[in-house]
Amino acid sequence: MQHLDDEKIKFLESTAQQIREDIIAMLLAAGSGHTAGPLGMVDVFTALYFHILRHDSANPQWEDRDRLILSNGHICPVLYATMARAGYFAPDELKTLRKFGSRLQGHPHRMMLAGLETSSGPLGCGTSQAVGMAIAARMDKKKWQVYALLGDGELDAGNNWEAFMLAGKLKLDNLTILIDRNNIQIDGMTEDIMPMEPIRAKFEAFNWHVIDINGHDFYDIINGFAMAKGIYEKPVCIISHNIPGKGIESIEFDFAWHGMPPKDAAQADDFLNQLRTLKGKIKSEHE
Repeated sequence: MQHLDDEKIKFLESTAQQIREDIIAMLLAAGSGHTAGPLGMVDVFTALYFHILRHDSANPQWEDRDRLILSNGHICPVLYATMARAGYFAPDELKTLRKFGSRLQGHPHRMMLAGLETSSGPLGCGTSQAVGMAIAARMDKKKWQVYALLGDGELDAGNNWEAFMLAGKLKLDNLTILIDRNNIQIDGMTEDIMPMEPIRAKFEAFNWHVIDINGHDFYDIINGFAMAKGIYEKPVCIISHNIPGKGIESIEFDFAWHGMPPKDAAQADDFLNQLRTLKGKIKSEHE
């Protein structure tokens, strides 16, 4: 993993800002899609693609690449925007999101876009896929890591827990999952729909090592993943405490925006102005 200094942090923050603006533009063009979750996971995706993951956008099938599984595929606007800024395809293509024939489907389709490891849509499946990949890597004596990203509402799906139990039994220390703990799902707040706390204690009971991070602090995100790589004989669960709709104050923590795009250009412009206000605050903190 590269050295982390103030200049790299500024770069990550600037890149994250661009990705948030990309998400609003592509959702407006699509006229459908999810807003809150993608915005909340921007900092995590930026840290992964621009600092943590071993990957090569010029050679997406590089054998020694780390594998990244997006289980909650509905937040794919953040994945696509990050991949575009990381060089997998031209950013202009982002505005084809959810269009017929587009490589950027409403849920990731592995056969349509190089750099995607799995197709996703049915919630709860990504963990099983990631566990299978981690087992395969161990069998083949490969050094690459497997990372799976899950929504917190997705933990309602029971098949996750079967996979968690197997990973703990097999001591898959080449597997790290990150839970987007933003406390919302499509019908409301997670603790109202299906209370899931204590998450840490549940994973520890399944023989996982658990790390809590602030999902909007690049030092915390990167240190969390660095700690995960140092854990042996246990898989790692990173609980990332995120703000849904991050950067757009008027929709933060509002579950109504789980699956809703900007309604029109005026609203999108308002969202972009709020994001740019956030950018100004971040810039002033560095000066």
